[in-house]
Amino acid sequence: MRKFTLLLFLVSVFSLTFAQTDTTENKKIKKGFSFGAIPVVAYNTDTGFKYGGLVNLYHFGDGTNYPNYNHSLYFEWSRTTKGSGITQAIYDTRTLIPNTRMTVEAGYFTEQALDFYGFNGYQTYFNNDFQDDLLVGSGYISRVYYRHARELLRLKADFQGNIIEGKLKWLAGIGFDGNTISTVDIAKLNEGKTAEEMLPDTATLFDKYVEWGIIKDDQKEGGNITTLKLGLVYDTRDNEANPNSGIWSEVIYLMAPGFLGNDYAYSRINFTHRQYFTLVPKRLTFAYRLSYESKISGETPFYALPFFVDSKQNQDGLGGGKNLRGIMRNRVVGDGFALGNFEFRWKVINTVIFNQNFYIGLNAFADLGIVTNSYAVDLSGVTASYGNTIEQNRALLQYSEEGVHLGYGGGIRFALNDNFIIAVDYGLAAKAQDGENGLYIGLNYIF
Repeated sequence: MRKFTLLLFLVSVFSLTFAQTDTTENKKIKKGFSFGAIPVVAYNTDTGFKYGGLVNLYHFGDGTNYPNYNHSLYFEWSRTTKGSGITQAIYDTRTLIPNTRMTVEAGYFTEQALDFYGFNGYQTYFNNDFQDDLLVGSGYISRVYYRHARELLRLKADFQGNIIEGKLKWLAGIGFDGNTISTVDIAKLNEGKTAEEMLPDTATLFDKYVEWGIIKDDQKEGGNITTLKLGLVYDTRDNEANPNSGIWSEVIYLMAPGFLGNDYAYSRINFTHRQYFTLVPKRLTFAYRLSYESKISGETPFYALPFFVDSKQNQDGLGGGKNLRGIMRNRVVGDGFALGNFEFRWKVINTVIFNQNFYIGLNAFADLGIVTNSYAVDLSGVTASYGNTIEQNRALLQYSEEGVHLGYGGGIRFALNDNFIIAVDYGLAAKAQDGENGLYIGLNYIF
């Protein structure tokens, strides 16, 4: 596929600590403030040059809770020359409100070419030839055939408080997602390209779903969703950033009621269990996550499907760097899904440099996902197109029975003061229907 992607990862970590440090077992007990920052530079033929960075500020107070922090303030700002970008701030505090943890998020995300592979996993056929421009005249349609544009405004506030100190907590929250959906702006993406590089002005899969009525007219441009969240969280981790032992489990009920102005009222439930085992003290940990999420009432609009409910922060749907590494982003989308992540984490180097705790870790992982509750798809409006008959196009939308999507691979971590963790993962897809591979650069372990 001649989709030139150059990823230059320029990592520089800056840290300042404005307070005393104590040493316990060759580790500094951090107090006061510290911060880390990463500039990231990337280039993609279709989305352009990416520039920006992220900063995470921490306050550890008197060090009593270290390696956990009292306050965390996260900022990310990045743009591409073709109009995609992230502007996000997350404030997480354990001490601002007595006996209550608060997490507040505000973000604006623009995607000129967001992955869209239809619904229900393997039930919808993925054909790499459709987006491989080396095959012009032999099955090729467009490099952005499996894409659409999205602008997302997110506002969220979650609160947690103790039921049983250090173990069981209640969770409550409110969130707003403003989704603006459209087809890919081909003219914008073609700006500055040679005739050979230009994208053809042709219909994408998203366009066909709208034309065929699979995506309803009142959903095709997106919509606003206001949700309420209630749940229970059981948490015995020894630390949050990289647990060596303990359990982190939760049940979350998410509802988008009509009385909050939602055009589509629905509710979902999520069960997630995570557990951590020390295999070699201070060196090797095995961690796993099992999750099940499903609609339990109402109708979920298509633009609300590719999200994963979590007690810490909302995540993209299944596929990609946050849950199914190596598998295409948003490949596993339906009204319900199951997820499994299994990971070995090895701290290769664990030391103190310039008065800062620092370690380098390696990880090996296997990620699995499956759609368990299919999203209703109406095929009655399907017509002939792309040289296919009606029957052939319908066959692409009911290609096979859903099965397990498997990704596997490894990664490296660079951690400063146990909380600011630069993460690089490389995953491979086990099946061609899920893509080929993926490189992911960001912060933190995925669970």
